[in-house]
Amino acid sequence: MHAVTAVGHRGDPYQARENTLASLRSALAAGADAVETDVRATRDGVPVLLHDATLERLWGHDRQLARLTADEVRDLTGGGVPTLAESLATTGTARMMIDLPGATERTVRTIVGTVSDCGATDRVYYCGAATAMLAVRAADPDAEIALTRTTLAPARPVLLEAVRPRWLNYRFGLVDKDLADRVHRDGLLVSCWTPDTGRSMRRLLRAGVDSITTNRVGLLHHLRIRAAGR
Repeated sequence: MHAVTAVGHRGDPYQARENTLASLRSALAAGADAVETDVRATRDGVPVLLHDATLERLWGHDRQLARLTADEVRDLTGGGVPTLAESLATTGTARMMIDLPGATERTVRTIVGTVSDCGATDRVYYCGAATAMLAVRAADPDAEIALTRTTLAPARPVLLEAVRPRWLNYRFGLVDKDLADRVHRDGLLVSCWTPDTGRSMRRLLRAGVDSITTNRVGLLHHLRIRAAGR
């Protein structure tokens, strides 16, 4: 069985609050090869780790991130929402998969520029829907991209030519061995998100995927070690 990349979804959210430095550290300590994070920009253009458009679900403040400065976010969350630069420093040499919810061309340029300024271009890759990934490709012709797919319909050749992804990134319930084989025949790698049960993880390992993003990265790490020992 080939090596499967274990990716911590928003870090290790069963152990620490998602998209925080503690969560990223926990995922890497649990055996993650990479961490997936969601990145948005504050009103003053600072990329920070947050999945939602507001601070309400995680931090109890019904305030839109896009209307807050980085200093205001820091004050409201007690420094709990890290900047992208802080997260890159915390993860050291580990890989980071950046998802771009609510991305615009402007915010994508800012995020890609921050990755470059931090000297992390060679260990960061990006995932998301077509519009966001086209913006990434425009901002960095050499960026590594995982194009997110929510349907079994093959991606249009014109889209693949424009985005030039290395990965196709599927919702895990869509993935089976036939799909993985088809993607591999097209010269691409298969990643999927977010199985959290051992049963689902084992099925995906047998299907031959190349990467699994999960909220339970410690369990995935354990299962792939067992699978490799067979």
